[in-house]
Amino acid sequence: MSKPIVAIVGKQNVGKSTLLNRIAGKPLAIVEDEPGTTRDRVFAEASWRGVSFTLVDTGGLELQPRSTVARGVREQIEAAISEADAIIFVVDVREGVTPPDLEMADRLRRAGKPVLVAANKADNARREAEAVEFYELGLGEVLPVSAHHGRGVGELLDSLVPRLPPPTPEEAGTEAIRVAIVGRPNVGKSMLLNAMVGEKRSIVDVLPGTTRDALDTLFDFQGQNVLLIDTAGIRRRGKVTSGIEQYSVIRALRAIDRADVALLVLDATEPATTQDTHIAGYIQQAAKGIVLIMNKWDLVENKNTTEWNRRIKSQFNFVAYAPVLYTSAKTGQGVDRIMPQVQQVYQERAKRLTTARVNDVIQQAFAAHTRPRSGRRQLNILYATQAEANPPTFVIFANDTRLIHFSYRRYLENQLRAAFGFTGTPLRLIFKTRGEE
Repeated sequence: MSKPIVAIVGKQNVGKSTLLNRIAGKPLAIVEDEPGTTRDRVFAEASWRGVSFTLVDTGGLELQPRSTVARGVREQIEAAISEADAIIFVVDVREGVTPPDLEMADRLRRAGKPVLVAANKADNARREAEAVEFYELGLGEVLPVSAHHGRGVGELLDSLVPRLPPPTPEEAGTEAIRVAIVGRPNVGKSMLLNAMVGEKRSIVDVLPGTTRDALDTLFDFQGQNVLLIDTAGIRRRGKVTSGIEQYSVIRALRAIDRADVALLVLDATEPATTQDTHIAGYIQQAAKGIVLIMNKWDLVENKNTTEWNRRIKSQFNFVAYAPVLYTSAKTGQGVDRIMPQVQQVYQERAKRLTTARVNDVIQQAFAAHTRPRSGRRQLNILYATQAEANPPTFVIFANDTRLIHFSYRRYLENQLRAAFGFTGTPLRLIFKTRGEE
């Protein structure tokens, strides 16, 4: 399901980033008492009364942007407004209505999107009363808030949620395996998609960033429906400049959220970068299946795959369960191995085990390893069961979950993998104290 998007817009230094941090519940955006701090947009997942949505923070609007940065900020704002399902327009109650507010209000009226006016910095009753001035903007409801203190933010979200569209269901149906093709720009993602489906479905260009949106391609692979999602390249935040390209980042990350399996495409002619590992980390965090694709293999001189596997496993040790394929989208080398590998990962994600089998492996692992303890308190695992599939989720009941540290969690996960496989998919281990439901 695709979550609705809420853009936070307004002129400089009205508290947009502070409001995003307040709604998200953590300091994601840089907050400084200086105009123009937020240039690149910041994205955050948020939820209110059971409704999840994506927040998009934007830079401050300038009436006459003279610098390249200011013009880029204006482009970002336009992109955010055009893609948003609803908009929070932040104004400063202490300054009253200003010319940039009037210009933004005119732009928002033309957009035809649901808009809430958040009159920020209303830190007391007198400031709240002054918020009525902003009804002059002609955008409907005005809600006084103090993002810094949290005042009125709950009421703002109460008004926002009914204005959001329901999550968008996928059109391909539950029978399709959803596969996101992700990676840095110019590693050959679109060319790889074309090679996989056997026809030119995506624009292929040597210039990075050709693909702006996530493109869906539904095709049949040996009787199995497969939805391939090609995405724009994910760059480091500091490298993302234009409004259009910046918005492509969130679409790529959301493509991962939509997928069952992500193909992380790497350039075999270049060393793996921090950004490559960041993308892999997001895939792991989203609990999606993963296959590492070393593309442009035809350009590599040293094709010792044993050496390459060792190097890749070291660089991506946190997803050591990810299979590695060596391909050339240009020549077609190794491309025929991708879909069989995707099917295997998907089947591993869908694997269901009986409680007896799971419990047997966990109890054997528990007996074979020194039990964690804290003072006179020692861990005792009571029983374990698989609660869900896709991704495989296991619930393990113990006498005291505080005794289970990261290393012991990893040990139990490795024992489950040794017994049952789970190639290419993360496992979710949930520990509960006896008596918890």
